[in-house]
Amino acid sequence: MSIDSLPRLAALEQRAARVDTPCGDGVMVWRAWGTSVVRGGGAGGRPIVLLHGGSGSWTHWARNIDALVDAGRRVWVPDLPGFGDSARPPSGGDADAIAPVVEDGLAQLFGDTACELVGFSLGALVTSLVVAANPARASRIVLVGAPALGIARPRELLLRSWAHLAPGPVQDAVVRANLAALMFGRPDAIDDFAVALQRHNVERDRMRRRRLARTDAIRRRLPALQVPLYGIWGELDALYVGELHRLEPTLREAPGFALLQIIEGAGHWVQFEAAGRFDAALALALGGPG
Repeated sequence: MSIDSLPRLAALEQRAARVDTPCGDGVMVWRAWGTSVVRGGGAGGRPIVLLHGGSGSWTHWARNIDALVDAGRRVWVPDLPGFGDSARPPSGGDADAIAPVVEDGLAQLFGDTACELVGFSLGALVTSLVVAANPARASRIVLVGAPALGIARPRELLLRSWAHLAPGPVQDAVVRANLAALMFGRPDAIDDFAVALQRHNVERDRMRRRRLARTDAIRRRLPALQVPLYGIWGELDALYVGELHRLEPTLREAPGFALLQIIEGAGHWVQFEAAGRFDAALALALGGPG
């Protein structure tokens, strides 16, 4: 079933098991789909963990979960600390404050079992921090539209504020324009469902002063990433306009680099805009050497 409306999203969420792990003064919320969803690994398919991007939530992966479940995987998708339904981390407001909470959650859920980690945008930065600090945590890494590779952004992204606007067509138009500027490669792919998701996610973002994504924080950790590393990018990713040719040489600084795949005609939020082709690329990455 294609997740293309709020009712279908609600139905997907109802099929999930919810597990909470400690986070600051509250909890980090994990949703899980697939066979034998239990703590500590257990029977069933291998666990795969999807980490969403900035100003996001588990819904960044809404269109990709079923394909993984259909392939027999146990799919775990948290709301990162400070986003969605999860509490803020104990201190700090950036990826380096999020990563220790994620690591603690992974340890509680899976013990010493290594996971396959798929990180989108901010989630890719968190993934690199987690695995650089604890190489045994991951058996495979897939970075999707990762920032912080030390590749200069060709232009400043101009995003407009809309929180002060009353809900309605004017606010929706600004949200749609922001999605076109950053998240999508093709403006005609931005539907009402995407606008609704973006609005709901941004309203629950409590980590607004993020700076590490503009640094080379991932690139500096690439030499420490020994596990198989795959990359999936949208051809029209707004963070890498005119710079895609620099991605593979940079990712090859990771000893475990295996493959970079570029999805034509898609932007930064590639797994949503081109879900079918992304799912095929992810399946190739998960089935590759590792």
